[in-house]
Amino acid sequence: MKVLTTIVVIILLACGGALWFLAGGSLNEFVKTQIETVGHQVTEQKVTVDKVDIQLAKGAGSIYGVNLANPAQYKAANAFSLGEITLDINLESLTKEPIIIDAIVIKEPKAVAEIAANGDSNIKDLLDSIKRHLPQTSASSEPQPSDSSASEPRISVSQIVLAGTALSLDLTALGNKNHQLTLPDITLTNIGGKDGLPASQLGTVITKEALSAIWQQAKAAQKQKLKQIAKDKLKEKAKKKLSDLFNKS
Repeated sequence: MKVLTTIVVIILLACGGALWFLAGGSLNEFVKTQIETVGHQVTEQKVTVDKVDIQLAKGAGSIYGVNLANPAQYKAANAFSLGEITLDINLESLTKEPIIIDAIVIKEPKAVAEIAANGDSNIKDLLDSIKRHLPQTSASSEPQPSDSSASEPRISVSQIVLAGTALSLDLTALGNKNHQLTLPDITLTNIGGKDGLPASQLGTVITKEALSAIWQQAKAAQKQKLKQIAKDKLKEKAKKKLSDLFNKS
């Protein structure tokens, strides 16, 4: 069986196939390097990882301190930070294909959504970059394998949970303020489908889906905040008119 080390871009995932360790090197260090390298390639921003701890014999692993830098035109240092990613690897699937990861739980995720005066957003810019680097798709929603990934082991993830993302919604460019929110848990399921995805593509797809879910919630929060701003302005104008009437009388 061809042995495998999965690349998980930014948030996500690192696992090995079939009790394999790189000859003369460290699996954990290799995974850390791959997350940082491929993360930079697909997001066009710097990605850093503090530590990786994969324990194949136990079907478990953790990735600590993943940070995705913000595009240069935005203020915050990082657009996305993850405290700890834990993996529950299906041991029985290591001798089959696709290899199955039963669950990925992302603890202490933090995201910054900066909305520019022209309506642009750092998260939208990152998503556009990721989409540019995904392989061309067919009529299906999943990316098609490239020549280089066709021979790779395939991986499927049953469930991914982003637990209570702390979102900083920065509307200062729109004349408002920076709002601190806690998003409801985000759950993604069946990533890769029954056939799985090549290891080198899976992390990119997971990252895109996770950021897309956060972006949808950020846009909903932005709409609510701006609606409230408009109401407050109307109330202020009404108060001023009443005050002017009373002063005249």
